[in-house]
Amino acid sequence: MPAAEGDTAQTTSGGAGVLLVNLGTPDAPTPEAVRRYLAEFLWDPRVVDVFRPLWWLILNGVVLRTRPEKSAALYAKVWTDEGSPLMVHSRRQRAALEKALEATAERPVPVALGMRYGTPSLADGLAELQAAGCERAAVLPLFPQYSISTTASVEAQVGELTTTGTFPTQVILDYHDHPGYIDALAQSVRDAWAADGPGDKLLISFHGTPVRYRDRKGDPYFGQCETTARLLAQTLGLPGDKWFMAFQSRFGREPWLQPYTDEVLREWAGSGVHKVDVICPGFPADCLETLEEIATTYKAQFLAAGGRQFRYIPALNERPDHVAALAGLVGPRVAT
Repeated sequence: MPAAEGDTAQTTSGGAGVLLVNLGTPDAPTPEAVRRYLAEFLWDPRVVDVFRPLWWLILNGVVLRTRPEKSAALYAKVWTDEGSPLMVHSRRQRAALEKALEATAERPVPVALGMRYGTPSLADGLAELQAAGCERAAVLPLFPQYSISTTASVEAQVGELTTTGTFPTQVILDYHDHPGYIDALAQSVRDAWAADGPGDKLLISFHGTPVRYRDRKGDPYFGQCETTARLLAQTLGLPGDKWFMAFQSRFGREPWLQPYTDEVLREWAGSGVHKVDVICPGFPADCLETLEEIATTYKAQFLAAGGRQFRYIPALNERPDHVAALAGLVGPRVAT
């Protein structure tokens, strides 16, 4: 897929570049495009670790026959003239990060964009950095909290693409407690509160994962989410009864990390919590899960259950303080 205007990393001579990574998105809000995307995403054994022959039958016989049309309709609700929100914000983040590094580094630091699933691929991003003259790369997955199903998959794929050792890479595994990241989250909440004050409670919602990833595989994701939520609440000066952590976007029938965001919101609405603010720190760019699931579907459920005001606090996207935090993460790794 050709790089969109403004997506191409600048040319340098030697030194390191940065590969900025997000999960990915369909190329269009159509069943065909969604089917291609889901086929790659859901076949990754780190995302769905069901016995391969059985999962192949379920995926191809059921999921890819029924889900693409439903998901495409949801994507269509949030699609913009520029494309998928996740891709739009990722491109802007790439350009802003490159500019921020240019202001502090002694030489140009090319920044390329790669998606774990879909286009541009991780291979596309690494090739772009090599074409720009980079000799190595810092890889920054935009998953602040490490999980087997996200960061580990990126790390493995990057490793497979660079097995010859001719293009060394360093993957940043997480930044769930990075001060710049926490401060940017806190400031985004304060900005939302500036208009008419805080809600009755702040719900800090993260993407869920199967419970067994934590309990059987030792995935540190849950603990890192807890740390992020606690640090955010501390930075905002919130007492324990004014904030809560929950998990969204569960899929399938097995237990996922709890409490579930939708159930918490309905319970709050029924118990007299009138105004809620919701922030999703695990999503550095707005996407289907924040704009449709949280800001549309869960908002409607909360209001229908008796709530009066629901405010979704946008993802950090290309906020200057967020870009500065990302630059602080990769800067030391590309300084020489």
